[in-house]
Amino acid sequence: MAGIWLDVLDEIARTCTAHGRGDLLQTVRQKRAQLLDPTLRVLVIGEPNQGKSQLINAIINAPACPVGDGRTTVLPTVVRHAEAPTAVVAQAPPPTPGQATGAATVTIERTPVALNQVAASVAGLVGRRPGGGPAYVEIGLPRALLGAGVVLVDTPGTDEVAGLGAAAPVAAFNRADTVLLVSDSTRELSVAELNMLLHIMRSHPNVVVVQTKTDLVADWRTVAERNRQHLAEAGVPATLIPVSAALRLRAAAADDRAINAESGFPALIARLQRDRAGKADHLARAAVQTVARTVVEQLAAPLRAELATQEEEEQSGPIARLHAAQREVDELRRCSTRWQNTLTDEITDLLADLEYDLRDRTRQILRAVDEAFDTADPLVAWDTFQEWLERSLVEAAEANHEWLIQRCDWIARRVAANFDRYGYDVLPPWSMTMPEDMGQRLPELQRPMIDRFTTGQKLFTGMKGSYGGMLMFGLATTLAGMPMINPVSVGIGALFGGKSIRDESKQLLRRRQATVKTAIQRHVDDFFVRIVRDCRDAARQVQRMLRDHFTGLTEELQEAIVQSFRSAKQEADTDASVREQRQREIRLKMTRLAALYEQAQQLTGARSAPLLLEPQA
Repeated sequence: MAGIWLDVLDEIARTCTAHGRGDLLQTVRQKRAQLLDPTLRVLVIGEPNQGKSQLINAIINAPACPVGDGRTTVLPTVVRHAEAPTAVVAQAPPPTPGQATGAATVTIERTPVALNQVAASVAGLVGRRPGGGPAYVEIGLPRALLGAGVVLVDTPGTDEVAGLGAAAPVAAFNRADTVLLVSDSTRELSVAELNMLLHIMRSHPNVVVVQTKTDLVADWRTVAERNRQHLAEAGVPATLIPVSAALRLRAAAADDRAINAESGFPALIARLQRDRAGKADHLARAAVQTVARTVVEQLAAPLRAELATQEEEEQSGPIARLHAAQREVDELRRCSTRWQNTLTDEITDLLADLEYDLRDRTRQILRAVDEAFDTADPLVAWDTFQEWLERSLVEAAEANHEWLIQRCDWIARRVAANFDRYGYDVLPPWSMTMPEDMGQRLPELQRPMIDRFTTGQKLFTGMKGSYGGMLMFGLATTLAGMPMINPVSVGIGALFGGKSIRDESKQLLRRRQATVKTAIQRHVDDFFVRIVRDCRDAARQVQRMLRDHFTGLTEELQEAIVQSFRSAKQEADTDASVREQRQREIRLKMTRLAALYEQAQQLTGARSAPLLLEPQA
């Protein structure tokens, strides 16, 4: 009958060995030896003064465990079958560093004690060697139930779940087949007791709650019903059996079957007998299920943690560096587009602004020329005006070129700002200065051909004007009997001649002024075309210089980033291959653990909650 669950348990042991967990392997081996042992070990636990010792005495109908002596129970009491009543104190030697707990090499020292010293032995006053290891009291009695293979273990009282290991020796607790939690009928199950049950159920599937002292509480049935509700609400699948040790002992003394039935012990003893008979089958299957859950959980936990760690490393390891390198490549591509667009746009704007600036400055000069030659005579003011015009044009050209230098420097910094994220100075080693021969580079101003009003022209113009006046007034004076040429006509002719000379002189002045303005306009236009051409050439040279510099810089950065990308990709590919291989191994192990767990759960045909084998997100 042990074939199926024993095969599963052996597979669990092999799995522990494959995972390198010697501690779990030792536990599985101990559990295997325990399940193959036909003896049923019953561990009795509970809070102080709940009637644990009296419960054991009533089960075997003998005063094996001391009750009511006023001494504190310090050592556990193991009650087993013996041909004659015996009592010994068993004590392990002090633990040796590096020695596994429960190792087979541990030699138990057994000190016999008198039966009348059992109470003192349980209190730790007799038979216990100071400085030794864990100890317990072992009592042997000739009883049929004990002879059938039942071993009862009485533990010191405890009211703390965390103190459970101190209340019962670890070896005895792990080797228990059935656990009896004792709670009297004077109150309902406490929160500490329910927590203790939840703790026990994780490693012991066979737990019975024994409600003692029913003879002292009239409404013990109500308490029992409420306790069953508490167990159901807490999710503890434990059977509750109400009993009375006093009635059991009284029935044994009077050999009264009715009182014995009323004590509730027949149900408890029947449960122990069923557990004893079913240890090699039902109890063993349930125990193997529990062992499988515990082992699989402990083996799967580091695997889940490793998977989670690998996922975190994937976000911050070579894959992350590969993504970062890819982002750098994309960012450099965008940076290249940005700086080229910036350079083209800024140079275009610069050329337009330079032309507008120079046009505005030349217009101001032309307005000053128009205002000056509206009144000035070019014959008189030309030399002074020519000097002023050349100086004004040189100043305009220098101001325009100075602005060109400032804007080119600003453009270089504006383009270089696109490379700020790369953390070093990327400005080109260049400088633009003002040309020293700016005045010599301007077109030469030629003196315009200006008409002069000569003496002969004045005499001829005066004669033409005086002739008409003298003739007109001479004809008028002939009507008065005077000759045509007379003093009056001569005087009038002289006036008309002077007026003709003045009018012709003004017309010649206006023609000279218009001629000069036109000549200056042509000169300024030639100046504008030449300066604009020079500025355009200078701006284009700057554009080509900046383009070549930042293109070389982009190529240098691209080479470094692409090399980094290749290294990151190679590293990521290698790391991904190793990680993928390791993940396959982990998932294969977890799949095998899940199959092992499922195989163990099928021992009883009951479906337990599935284990979480995948790492949580």
